[in-house]
Amino acid sequence: MKPLLAGPASVSAEDAYAQCERLTKTHYENFTVVSWLLPRTVRKHFHAVYAYCRHVDDLGDEASGDRLVLLDEWEADLRRCYEGTPRHPFLIALQQTIRAHDIPIEPFLSLIEANRIDQGSGRFETYADLLHYCEHSATPVGRLVLYLLGHRDAKRQQLSDATCMALQLANFWQDVARDAAAGRIYIPLEDMTTFGYTEEELLHHVVNDNLRSLMAFEVDRAKTLFHEGLALVALVKGRGKLDIALFSVGGLSILKAIERQGYDVFSSRPTVSSRSKLALMAVTVAKLLARRRLV
Repeated sequence: MKPLLAGPASVSAEDAYAQCERLTKTHYENFTVVSWLLPRTVRKHFHAVYAYCRHVDDLGDEASGDRLVLLDEWEADLRRCYEGTPRHPFLIALQQTIRAHDIPIEPFLSLIEANRIDQGSGRFETYADLLHYCEHSATPVGRLVLYLLGHRDAKRQQLSDATCMALQLANFWQDVARDAAAGRIYIPLEDMTTFGYTEEELLHHVVNDNLRSLMAFEVDRAKTLFHEGLALVALVKGRGKLDIALFSVGGLSILKAIERQGYDVFSSRPTVSSRSKLALMAVTVAKLLARRRLV
């Protein structure tokens, strides 16, 4: 992980964007919106936003030392994007993107706050608590994408929020076992109590009817949010609408994979095969073309 620079900016904006692009390509599967469908003039800005998101997550999840201090330093350098000259190459590029698209600081600050929350107990008492976390860790990304695509209105933002929260929930339910191994349980504790499934059972990967009922409940919640957000596709202009559609289709496919496993999220990680992903992309493109929406 590249540390914050101690001195003034030391790379050109062009070099900074190149570093962002390299990072994006090494984690390409996590940011499909940076696709060949997007105009070249926009891609570098997606690279800069992705690099910001990736780096702040790395600080919160993988950095050695005091992560809260590192996040504070990252926030200080972020603020230089608006008030001076940032030091980190990713932020040097981001400053240009912020100016080009008039992006407010709030989504970037929210992502830092999400990583501060991650330094806590790794538990969420209620569904409202979990959604509060998603509002900091997931919805800012969707809003940043909208800014880059030229959309700033509340209606699109609300639909994007629903989609992004659904995606995060789908990823949580896909990775219950992985997250538990890392000391994190994203299933609301109140829901576990309601369905009679204990934290000890979860940590020991116990699969029973209580777990299946619990996961079916959580999957349905995510589905509802996905369906709420689908209206965004018709409201996004240009070719970026395909990426928005694929986010929802891909997330719903993860939920279907969980269902196919009988809501057993421990025996194997619910995934969508590469072949299925390609088929989903082809079907999505065909549907958008049929409706004359991929224009």
